[in-house]
Amino acid sequence: MTPLSTRWLLSARSICRFLVPKYPLNRFSTSVTSHAIGASSLLQGIRLRDYQEECIQSVLSSLKQGHKRLGISLATGAGKTVIFTQLIDRIKSSSNEASQTLILAHRRELVEQAARHCTAAYPHKTVEIEMGNMHASGAADITIASIQSINSGDRISKFDPTRFKLVLVDEAHHIVAPGYLRTLEHFGLDEKNDESPTLVGVSATLSRTDGLRLGAAIDEIVYHKDYVDMIGDKWLSDVVFTTVESTADISKVGSGSNGDFQPRELSRVVNTEQVNEVTVRSWLAKAPGRKSTLVFCVDLAHVAGLTQTFRRYGIDARYVTGETPKLERSERLDAFRRREFPVLVNCGVFTEGTDIPNIDCVVLARPTRSRNLLVQMMGRGMRLHPDKTDCHIIDMVSSLAIGIVTTPTLFGLDPSELVEGASVNDMQRLKGSREIREERKVNRNITFVDYDSVFDLIADTSGEKHIRSISQHAWVQVAPNKWVLSGPHGTYIRLEKDDAAGENEGKFVAWEIRALPKGVSKSPYATPRQLLKAPTFADAVHGSDKYASEKYPHLLISRYQRWRNGPPTDGQLEFLNKLRGDKEKLTATDITKGKAADMITKLRHGARGRFATLDADRRRKERQESLEQEREKTMQLRERVAVGPLPV
Repeated sequence: MTPLSTRWLLSARSICRFLVPKYPLNRFSTSVTSHAIGASSLLQGIRLRDYQEECIQSVLSSLKQGHKRLGISLATGAGKTVIFTQLIDRIKSSSNEASQTLILAHRRELVEQAARHCTAAYPHKTVEIEMGNMHASGAADITIASIQSINSGDRISKFDPTRFKLVLVDEAHHIVAPGYLRTLEHFGLDEKNDESPTLVGVSATLSRTDGLRLGAAIDEIVYHKDYVDMIGDKWLSDVVFTTVESTADISKVGSGSNGDFQPRELSRVVNTEQVNEVTVRSWLAKAPGRKSTLVFCVDLAHVAGLTQTFRRYGIDARYVTGETPKLERSERLDAFRRREFPVLVNCGVFTEGTDIPNIDCVVLARPTRSRNLLVQMMGRGMRLHPDKTDCHIIDMVSSLAIGIVTTPTLFGLDPSELVEGASVNDMQRLKGSREIREERKVNRNITFVDYDSVFDLIADTSGEKHIRSISQHAWVQVAPNKWVLSGPHGTYIRLEKDDAAGENEGKFVAWEIRALPKGVSKSPYATPRQLLKAPTFADAVHGSDKYASEKYPHLLISRYQRWRNGPPTDGQLEFLNKLRGDKEKLTATDITKGKAADMITKLRHGARGRFATLDADRRRKERQESLEQEREKTMQLRERVAVGPLPV
């Protein structure tokens, strides 16, 4: 096997300091042998936190009950690698042959981190890595493998399943991905099997949003420790929350296969000069004095745009993405840990397996529907560090599309709740003081009123308020941006907005439609005649009023004529009652003659068709909201973590 790299062995010094108080640094050597001499009783020196021991006991108890495939849910920063290393010795073999342990991870950082811990904790055991050009022998006491490498070619064949007592999986919410399932099948763990090794999977977000069931690989969750509990117990850093209302409108952003926002569409909405300006200015205003800020973006374009915006404001912001060369990435992270620059921008790199305890501010510049992702991003700043008192989470809250998850929603609050500098206790008290609605329907783009019937539509006079504030005539709105003034014998004036008009053309057009005597033409009306074009609505109304005053009887068109306040005619009631049910018939005391005339005008100018369109829009909107709410409920159920059996 290729020797363990000096780089990660050297970094094991920090682990020794963390695990063993006053561990003599000068006794450490890059030589595994000499290091073993100086750390022979390291495991005995580790003092577990109470919940870590409780977790281990939960695993051992479940194994005694005959379970073999177990899950552990622990918040970021809980020390799951410490629990890993303890389980290696605490879980006993079921046979004399099976004594080896395999640790699986999907990222280089996680593999190297596990190797450092195991080398420090078990100096007398052989520790090998299966990753890239590093090939394990298959016979080591502990093998740490990247899931990509162990599935490459026939590399897995050298691992004899009968010689393994334990398989540990880091970031186990990935465990039902094809590569993991192939590996589990090799070790007889693709289904419940008494002869297989013990499987323990650990994750801070032991759930999935894409519909793949973790129960295909894990039988039960034996321990769960939420980050809120750990903050309260002082095992994680205190957190303060600030939500900032962004200008981004994500209401039309589609969903991807995992139920979260489609990244490309989301980036187009949030990666704008205006939104990036709001983000940077909010950070300047809300996080003065913060030394190490981690910013989460949507994609590479968003990373570039937001980094440039920080720099325009004189902030030394640097970035790391999946395309950043490994050496450059490592150097940049080391510089960030040393606090050589204040802002590190990323997308999708630091949601898992990142240990940067000095982070004291996290900016959530990417909206999400996933509670898991939100918790993963927040978790980057929750590790304890001697030079910080808390971590400030700044959540850039975009338009409240159905299902959006914000920091307030983690505490049962409405996603629109705006808070500033609120601690976990503040958020919990705020929840207790609010009456939380079970369903909140928000759609800022609705431009129409819901009507239960055609009669409700024609009875609505809200559309006439504007035009009647500048005219004394009985104008009636018959459609959006379309009004009618009835004249004698069926003739009328139609005023409408011309959306196709050029910049220098009149925006409003008035037409006269004259009624023809019966028998003159097949059409009851003559060809519309344009009366005027005007640049403003008021000009168009005044011009039309002037024409009507000269051509039509004042008694007919004036809104203030006495007849309009009189009782309706029998003909009017009969016409309108065709729209009413038998038990809802109008009488002469229910409506005035003028009101009846206006309602009949609306009916004659397309109210039935308009109602059908509005009703179809309403039903379509209700179906969409119902689908979104169902999708949201499904995601919430998938992301819910609780101790107990997992569905297959």
